[in-house]
Amino acid sequence: MNILIDAFGGDNAPLEVIRGSAQAVKELGVAMTLVGDSDKIRDCAAKNNISLDGMELLHASAVFDIHEEPTTLLKQHADSSMAVGMQALHDGKGDAFVCAGSTGALLVGATFLVKRIPGIKRAAAAPVLPTEKTPFILIDGGANNDCRPEMLVQFAIMGSAYMQNVMGVENPRVALLNVGAEETKGRELELESYVQLAQAPVNFIGNIEARELPAGAADVVVTDGFTGNVTLKLYEGMGKFMAHQMKGNLFAGFTGKLAALLILPKIKALTKKMDYKAVGGAVMLGVQKPVIKAHGSSDAVAFFNAIRQARDCVAGNVVQSITETVSAMRSEKIGGK
Repeated sequence: MNILIDAFGGDNAPLEVIRGSAQAVKELGVAMTLVGDSDKIRDCAAKNNISLDGMELLHASAVFDIHEEPTTLLKQHADSSMAVGMQALHDGKGDAFVCAGSTGALLVGATFLVKRIPGIKRAAAAPVLPTEKTPFILIDGGANNDCRPEMLVQFAIMGSAYMQNVMGVENPRVALLNVGAEETKGRELELESYVQLAQAPVNFIGNIEARELPAGAADVVVTDGFTGNVTLKLYEGMGKFMAHQMKGNLFAGFTGKLAALLILPKIKALTKKMDYKAVGGAVMLGVQKPVIKAHGSSDAVAFFNAIRQARDCVAGNVVQSITETVSAMRSEKIGGK
């Protein structure tokens, strides 16, 4: 398996990208292709005594700046490491692509360079978030602000395929994010989506309120990209808030520090559960090969886990599973006309 990675995407590129890739070659048994300025990659690796064994270099002379308009990726920035990497993915030079660059540009590239799965209306960003029990996938996490009910049905199918084939969840519970549990709640989008999800080939359990998410009430949470992104940012913010509050209260004074030492293992376990680095990134579902959006501030550990996530998507045949389900749905509709 060969994983393509944008060597110049993110705040800590290229050093942390190279470190994470080198670890992946050793521990995951994958080959890596680093996309970017070849001379700069070699110089960085040499200065930091990192072996490039098991890694190929695919030259790209430019870097896509996060402040650029996403749609300029296709023409004005076709020579950037992000664009070159996704074009190589489409051309069969790799099995998956990892990048910590602009989310908007990555979505544009995934849609128009890698291409959507036939029948899929929109690609969607799907971050995996922690709960008291097992993680859940939020889809859409911010790629599509305006959605139609049939798009949410496809999000449910894609999220279910990921949770089953990558996370090992049998018959994933799918819930619709809403302002109440009753099926009469919500906007026109939620009302119609509820009806369609109830008829879709997924394990739909009904509506879910945001306060139920941390309890692990569902495995796949479906919503439009605007609501999903607000939910994602609040989820991340509350995690940081709780960590800071816990640290401030536990380590205040001598008795607090003493008590903190006694429960330090539990504190570390909780911190690890809430750490985005352990997940890797948000997978772009709905395109013909796996594309992983790593966090912009990813270090070597986060890049390693994003590569592991990409490997698991390929090994789990997520794209094939989505393709087959959507194809079967289209055939049923055609046959019913």
